[in-house]
Amino acid sequence: MRNLFFASVLIFTTTTLAAGQKLTFGVVPQQSASKLARLWTPILDYVSSHSGFDISFHTAPDIPTFEKRVAAGEYDLAYMNPYHYTVFHESPGYLALAKARNKQIKGIMVVRKDSTISELSELKNTTLAFPAPAAFAASILTRSYLSGIGVHYQPKYVSSHDSVYRAVAKGIYPAGGGVIRTFKNVGPRVSEQLRILWTSPGYTPHAIAIHPRLQRSDAEKVQQALVAMEQDNEGKALLDSIKIKGFEVATDSDWDDVRSLNIDMLKDLQKN
Repeated sequence: MRNLFFASVLIFTTTTLAAGQKLTFGVVPQQSASKLARLWTPILDYVSSHSGFDISFHTAPDIPTFEKRVAAGEYDLAYMNPYHYTVFHESPGYLALAKARNKQIKGIMVVRKDSTISELSELKNTTLAFPAPAAFAASILTRSYLSGIGVHYQPKYVSSHDSVYRAVAKGIYPAGGGVIRTFKNVGPRVSEQLRILWTSPGYTPHAIAIHPRLQRSDAEKVQQALVAMEQDNEGKALLDSIKIKGFEVATDSDWDDVRSLNIDMLKDLQKN
């Protein structure tokens, strides 16, 4: 295991937080707010009890709103997609603490299980569902691949991964983009009506990152609590609920594979 804390250079100027001080934790709204609250609140309660801080769950009504809030530095900590991290590390300066261990994020395209579609090329001239323009694997990777093979389509953004899956299951759209983790977590009532048509190559997964206004020593306490979760039964059960085996220490350079894609969709949200 790597030494705890990150290798990037960042100057922290605030004073150390007192035990029990409140921190906000923003979660990218890949799923409904109620589902995210149900999954993440117990995890944050666990991290709170092991770090000494009072960490509260927050999200946003949709991914673009979440992006604006992260850009404004509204969250002390945030769980954000790989592309978000590369953007919001630059400004306002979020720095990675942890990521899922031994895991890569992969985009998928799903269709109804009874669909006759067997190739992505059959999606030409259709309307396809995606969570949001800058949803990394569910939208950016899937749309890039479709464009690369000459499939022309109309994107429809439906606000969350679960909304994509439900819309495709209901037959509203012939196919839609998601990721393997949220597909496994959507619930059998929806997932059993769907099948995965295509899977993208893998990239470094979501980051748990901290705003630079927090002290390094405080960040370390949160990081240690996250990494230690898989070491007891309670922590393992909580991780299993979000389909993650464990968290590991992350460094900024872990997302260089995402940077190599040269995506510039959210540059307008970066502050100068």
